[in-house]
Formats: sequence, structure tokens, C-alpha cells
Amino acid sequence: MVIKQRAVHVQDKKERHDAILDATARLLTRAPERVASVAEVAEEAGLAKGTVYLYFRGKEALLMALHERNVGAFFEALIARLDAAAPLTVADVLDIVRRHMIEPPLFLLLATRCFGATQQGIDPSSLLAFRQRMTGRLQQAGVGLERRFSGLAAGGGVALLRHSYALVLGLWQMSPSSKELAKRNGIDAATPPPMHDDLDRALAALWRGTLASTPA
Repeated sequence: MVIKQRAVHVQDKKERHDAILDATARLLTRAPERVASVAEVAEEAGLAKGTVYLYFRGKEALLMALHERNVGAFFEALIARLDAAAPLTVADVLDIVRRHMIEPPLFLLLATRCFGATQQGIDPSSLLAFRQRMTGRLQQAGVGLERRFSGLAAGGGVALLRHSYALVLGLWQMSPSSKELAKRNGIDAATPPPMHDDLDRALAALWRGTLASTPA
């Protein structure tokens, strides 16, 4: 399917933007060991290469935008749960972490790339804006955690989220399954790797230990 080359209305532009990111995600899922070129993304999306460049400056910017979309989905789910009236437990929060951060096959792969060499291809102003948006979401979620868990002092929610992210990313990078993921042509999401169990246990220990050691 070939998409029209010019989007005029705001909604049309958003749909074009999302279609490009969807194409990037499909290519990365099929071949996680490499980064697709802008030309490959354009072909996958049914667009001219020049059209992709109207939205993204290069393949590094594409990966960063896709990573931000994934991170945004995690924060949206977490903040919505924090704002809900229903009771909240540590298990509820960790379930959101698992569903939005650990189980999606591209989340941690992109996180590793976007905080490594990929940043070298991003202009400083765009990288700064990305970090500011992430900081805003992190602070909003951190305040929500402090509101729902009385054992967290001011700033404790942000710290716990940062530690959780570092733990997940570090264990994933050390796991043989992460190396296998980069070699596989396609991902069987129906068969979670054993690493998931290790992450579940480590995260549960971190959260319960933090909450238990902090005075209410």
C-alpha cells in the first residue's frame, strides 16, 4: 500500500508520523540485529524516502522516537493506575512494568541502543528535549508513587523508578537471552525467556526492600 506523499491536516500528519514508526518497529522486529536505513523504512511504510525525512532527520532519530513512544506507553499506564481510585499494591505496579517494559520485545533493545551510540546521531537540541520530556513523565509518576505508598519520602518515587529501570536494563544486558534476541530473525513473544523470572524476583525484592526500609 502506498500512502499519499503529502499530509496537510494535523491528524494526517500524526497518522503519517505513526505509520513511519510502525514501519520502523516491524523492520526492527524482523531483524533486531541491525538498524534499518531510512530508505528501507520508507519502502516498508509505502512512502518516498524524502517524506520520511520530513518527519525524522535520520535513522537515529527514528529509533529515539520509537523508544519514546514505548516509554510513553509505560508512563501512561502507570500514571493512569496511580490516579485511579482502586487500591494499589506493589504487585500491581510490577505487573505494569512487566507488560510495558519487559515483555515487549523491542523495549529493552531500543533502550540499550538509544542510550548508547544512537545518541551520537541526534542533534543536541532534540536530545535535550527528549530528556526533558522523559524527566517530566518520571517526576509525575514518582510523585504518584509517593502519594500511593506512604513509605516513600519526597523524591523516593523517582529514585525507585530510576533504580528499577537500571536493574531491568542491566539484567537484560547481562542475560544470554538478550544476546540471542539480537541474532534471531523474528521473536516468539508467546514464549517469554527465562530472564523474565529473574527480573520479576529482582524487582520485587527491590520494591519491597525499599518500602520496608523507609519509615512511613
